[in-house]
Amino acid sequence: MDTLIHSLRDITIRRISVSEMDNNVYLLTARESGAQLLIDAADDLPAIQGLLADATADTSGEPKLALIATTHQHWDHVRALPGLVEATGAKTAAGTDDAPELPVTVDVLLDHGDVGTFDGFDVTAVHLRGHTPGSVALVYRDPEGPAHIFSGDSLFPGGVGNTQKDPERFNQLLKDVTERIFDVYPDDTVVHPGHGKPTTLGAERPHLEEWRARGW
Repeated sequence: MDTLIHSLRDITIRRISVSEMDNNVYLLTARESGAQLLIDAADDLPAIQGLLADATADTSGEPKLALIATTHQHWDHVRALPGLVEATGAKTAAGTDDAPELPVTVDVLLDHGDVGTFDGFDVTAVHLRGHTPGSVALVYRDPEGPAHIFSGDSLFPGGVGNTQKDPERFNQLLKDVTERIFDVYPDDTVVHPGHGKPTTLGAERPHLEEWRARGW
């Protein structure tokens, strides 16, 4: 299976789906330096190591996993995290309010607007409260094309993430997604969710009021 989903000017983006929960694991690799960011070491360490092996073809440099970022604390997004940290020695990052719940020590605490600078690309953290207290999306702005948002379980095709029928949590998540995602990024922005298929902000934007009215 070809794991390459986007071949951009400065980076490549690869994806695999793991576990019975259809979790997406994403890998960004800088073409020149080989610096890598992995998003959500969800499960199946051998498959993730295979993803890293696939990406050796994407760079003229030496591939190096610089950071493992976790979008939120839920168990299905962290099952391979301890093993991957042990195997690679990579640093870890997560939202400040979710970090204490992760099964590893978190090296980098992410707050809204924080920018991670890698050798060849930058990624911005967007704090999206509601699915969990410290959920974050990670945004890569391609200099020659659409932005790419790795939304975890906060935004999917057809709606925001699960808030367990809690009106306060739902309203907070929809507010954050509206103000921090839809009001900031254009319609061609690609959304890469934590489970399932990608979408664009343009495809989802017309339905925001429908989501608000239905309450989930």
